[in-house]
Amino acid sequence: MKWFRSHFEYTKQQRSGIFFLLLVIVVLLVSYALLRWNSESTGNSSFTVDKQLQRQFDSLKLASKKEEKRQLKPFNPNFISDFKGYVLGMSPEEIDRLHSFRKEDRYVRSVQEFQRVTQVSDALLQQISPFFRFPEWGNSETKRASFKDKNKKNNGADGDVAVRDLNTATASDLASINGIGQVLSTRIVKFRDRLGGFLVNEQLYDVYGLEPLVVERALKVFQVFDPPDVEKININTASVNELADLVYISYDLANNIVDYREGNGTYTSFDNLFNVEGFPVNKIDRIALYLSY
Repeated sequence: MKWFRSHFEYTKQQRSGIFFLLLVIVVLLVSYALLRWNSESTGNSSFTVDKQLQRQFDSLKLASKKEEKRQLKPFNPNFISDFKGYVLGMSPEEIDRLHSFRKEDRYVRSVQEFQRVTQVSDALLQQISPFFRFPEWGNSETKRASFKDKNKKNNGADGDVAVRDLNTATASDLASINGIGQVLSTRIVKFRDRLGGFLVNEQLYDVYGLEPLVVERALKVFQVFDPPDVEKININTASVNELADLVYISYDLANNIVDYREGNGTYTSFDNLFNVEGFPVNKIDRIALYLSY
């Protein structure tokens, strides 16, 4: 017992040394714990920030992949806006050349003419030109010559029906087409009169009650050979009543067009009309035939 007690008997100086040693150990342990906690806390904060950034990167990456997969839809290159041109990869100078060309009330009618006007590279042209869709009115001279040749050919010995001018056809002529009776043929003539004459073949699709298949059948016999000259309405100066006189524009739509102009400034492109409430985007090619800016 005495031997055991002898191991725990210390002098005052020894006890002070042991206490100081224990104090140092406690301080070191507490310091280590605080440093570790602070390091973990900082690490968690950094991790949180990195996690947020990673989400943003993943979102951008996903959007980029979606953009790559998104295919271009057919479009009329005459109405390329600044944003559309940027998306296509055109430079600001190339876009400006096209806009300057259009301000002269001229239209690009072929892929070759598009490159001549914009001066885009062959590589870019090869990428975007397959999506070009030139309407009938943009190539009217070529179409007219083609129709006349076809008319001559069909009047030959083969006995096929001759292709005739849609703007001179009578209601009786139109009623000869399967699917067009007296009511529809009269409606076509009235619609043509309101227009002042068809400018493009596609306007036949706009006749109320005329089925697309019937239109296709009619266009095999009737085509627009000589479209009338129209006085275009400037959408930056026209009144509501002037715009509403157009067949394709109702009074409410005309009012919206003027309201948008007064609230946002002058129209610099027909693409601006897409922002007008209620504007029939699918008919922009036809409506643009009667407007200027």
